[in-house]
Amino acid sequence: MAMSRSLPDDQPAPVRLYGEHLAGDPAELYRSVRSEFGGVAPALLDGDIPAWLVVGYREVHTVTSTPRLFARDCRRWNMWDEIPDDWPLLPFVGWAPSVMFTEGTEHRRRAGAIGDALDAVDRTDLKTICERVADRLIDDFATDGQADLIEQYATRIPIGVIARSFGISEEDTPALVQDIADSLDVAEKANAAHERNHARMQDLVRARRARPSEDVPSRMIAHPAGLEDEEIVMDLLVVLAAAQQPTANWIGNALRLMLADDEFSLALQGGRASVGQALTEVLWEDTPTQNFIGRWAVQDCEVGGQRVRKGDLLILGLAAANMDPRIRPDARAGAGNRAHLSFGQGEHGCPFPAPELAEIIARTAIEVLLDRIPDVGLGVPSGELRWRPSLWMRGLFSLPARFTPATRVTRPG
Repeated sequence: MAMSRSLPDDQPAPVRLYGEHLAGDPAELYRSVRSEFGGVAPALLDGDIPAWLVVGYREVHTVTSTPRLFARDCRRWNMWDEIPDDWPLLPFVGWAPSVMFTEGTEHRRRAGAIGDALDAVDRTDLKTICERVADRLIDDFATDGQADLIEQYATRIPIGVIARSFGISEEDTPALVQDIADSLDVAEKANAAHERNHARMQDLVRARRARPSEDVPSRMIAHPAGLEDEEIVMDLLVVLAAAQQPTANWIGNALRLMLADDEFSLALQGGRASVGQALTEVLWEDTPTQNFIGRWAVQDCEVGGQRVRKGDLLILGLAAANMDPRIRPDARAGAGNRAHLSFGQGEHGCPFPAPELAEIIARTAIEVLLDRIPDVGLGVPSGELRWRPSLWMRGLFSLPARFTPATRVTRPG
């Protein structure tokens, strides 16, 4: 397959971003890539499709902050003629009429409506909703003395909370959670799950158009941006997907850190500051979104010493950028250091106030768990915990926990 670029003869071979070697330590992979190539590395995706992996903090910042050179519309890609219909990464790069692939004025119109609708969410109400969702989940395993805090807790909280802010009923939420997870899969079931979620959002928007309520879809319908129904449907799907797995992994990764690392043992006695420290450290060390596809070069240009051709795909190495020794001279980031790139950056970064709302959900979920089960501990040796072998997301297969059986104390309402 012809490459869309030419590399110097003395440059090392491109790094393959697929295969069994990805099951190892991602930090070591990023260090190796940075050592060989600097801030931007030639890479090969499944089927040896060429791309650029941007691993430098400054380089990621440049790519995300310069839309005149690196844009979001994937239809710019110069490799579309080489992409088969069954390419496993197609769900990540296939164009859709959502806010994800808009640019310029159109992006500001769509993203502004999302941001305003989310900003109207009452923070106190959100925390209360999260407490209730968390309590109900804990009630399901509190008397068992053991639980998988990934499957039974972390993965069920974000959509359980977001669904309420969308006006989705509790009884409809479990199926939505499963379909959101399946729609992010690269397997065949992804398409069917996406179609079901699309139909759900269409029904929801039609219902809110006929009878508005105090929820996110109603606020997007009433927004001065004048969004069409299908625009709202597509953008609600983006919010759902962006809220679910990254936030679930943020909760799960922070719980792993707190249960497996002695430095965070105070959290097990209700040390609130430690919860915030754990959440911040996870964003630096085990950020849920490791790599993101991406940006496409608007014209021939240079970044990180590499010659990038018009239409080339650039993958944002968010985790690698957070580990860049040029901005991380210390082994551990300080609790108050929010300069990480875990939520992206620039006009296509995670829109305000989504990171704030995600943090309220994650912090509340952990605090409720520690309040309800203060002696929670790992149910297996920490060395037995296994990360999912994904280049894109960082999360555990499971997080077994043991504790003294507790009682059901679900909050009213």
